[in-house]
Amino acid sequence: MDIGAIITTCIIGLVVGAIAKLLMPGKDPGGCIITMLLGLAGAWLGTFLGRTFFGGNYAAGWIMSIVGAMILLLIYRMIFGRRA
Repeated sequence: MDIGAIITTCIIGLVVGAIAKLLMPGKDPGGCIITMLLGLAGAWLGTFLGRTFFGGNYAAGWIMSIVGAMILLLIYRMIFGRRA
């Protein structure tokens, strides 16, 4: 991966994480970096779930990336939301 691909991936992760935060009601314990990390991990989770259910050539699109980020945001809230 070159630096352009890494920057693009981070921007997409930030957008996906922000959309997931907008779709999930309630207060979030994380900031911008957590949003980006959840978006990136959500894309990976969406790809994994897609490959599990739809075959090996599946790459996560926007919807599965957002669903994956929402799942991770829910888990993040359950773990770190109680500490705040």
